[in-house]
Amino acid sequence: MELTLGIYLLLIGAVGTALPDAAFASGGTIPPGEAGAKAVLEQSPRHHEWVDIALPGKPTKISAFVAYPERKDKAPVVVVIHEIYGLTDWIRAVTDQLAASGFIAIAPDMLSGRGPGGGGTDKFASRDDVVKAVRELTAAEVAAILDAAAKYGTGLPAAKSRFATIGFCWGGSQSFSYAVAQPDLAAAVVYYGTSPELNDLKKVKAPVLGLYGEDDARVNATVGPAEAKMKELKKTFVAHTYKGAGHGFLRAQDGRDGANLEAAKQAWPATVGFLKKNLE
Repeated sequence: MELTLGIYLLLIGAVGTALPDAAFASGGTIPPGEAGAKAVLEQSPRHHEWVDIALPGKPTKISAFVAYPERKDKAPVVVVIHEIYGLTDWIRAVTDQLAASGFIAIAPDMLSGRGPGGGGTDKFASRDDVVKAVRELTAAEVAAILDAAAKYGTGLPAAKSRFATIGFCWGGSQSFSYAVAQPDLAAAVVYYGTSPELNDLKKVKAPVLGLYGEDDARVNATVGPAEAKMKELKKTFVAHTYKGAGHGFLRAQDGRDGANLEAAKQAWPATVGFLKKNLE
C-alpha cells in the first residue's frame, strides 16, 4: 500500500532517515540523522569512491570520500568539511545527499595520516582522541587540504570549474574561514559554525549562507556582528536561525522535541537552492 507523504514524514521523523526524492521539490531530500546514516549509504544508488589526494610538499596523501550525481552534463563541486568528530558515516551520508541534488561532493578526512599507524579518523581509539586531533589542526593546514580537494574535484572529467564548501560545527567555522582565505571560492555554507574575525571579512568574495539553531548561544554570539560587518562591506551573508533548534541540528534530528528535525527540513532546501544559484 502506498503511503501518503504526510504519513511517511511522520514515520521517518522519529528515526531520522532520509525522505523520498520527491519530498522537497525545492531542495530534494534531507540527509539522514546520525542513526540512519549507515543504512542510507548502503542503499544509495549513487557511485561512491575513496580517493587519495596529493598534498603539495607533503608525503602524506589526503583520503577523501567522493559521491557522484546522476546527470548528463558536468557537475559543480562541493567540498564537505566534517565536524570536530572527523570523517564519519554521517558526513559521508551528507556527501551522498549532495550528490543526489546534482553536485560532485568530496569529503576529505582532515586527519589523514594523523591517526595511529598513519591512518585517519577511523584509526583513533576514541571520539575524544579525534576531537583532540582536529583541534590541533592549524588554519594553514586546513586551507591546504581544502585547496587540494577542490583542485582534485574540479579536475575531474565530469566536473565544472566552480566549487563551494559546506561545513558543520567545527567544519562550519572552517567553511567561513576558507571564504576569507580562498578568493576563487564560489560559495560557502556554514552550519552552526562560528564566524571569522570581523577585520578578516573584507577578504571574503564568495556569498555565504549561515544556518543556526536558536539555542546555540556560543556560536550565535558571532553571527550578528558578522552579519552587520558583511552588510557594511556590501558582501552577501544570508543567515537563518531556527526556533528551538540546538547545535548540530542536521545530525541530531531526533533532538529537542522535534525542533531539530524541523530546522533540518527548512535548512537543507535552503542549502541546495543557495548552492545551485551560485554554482550552476
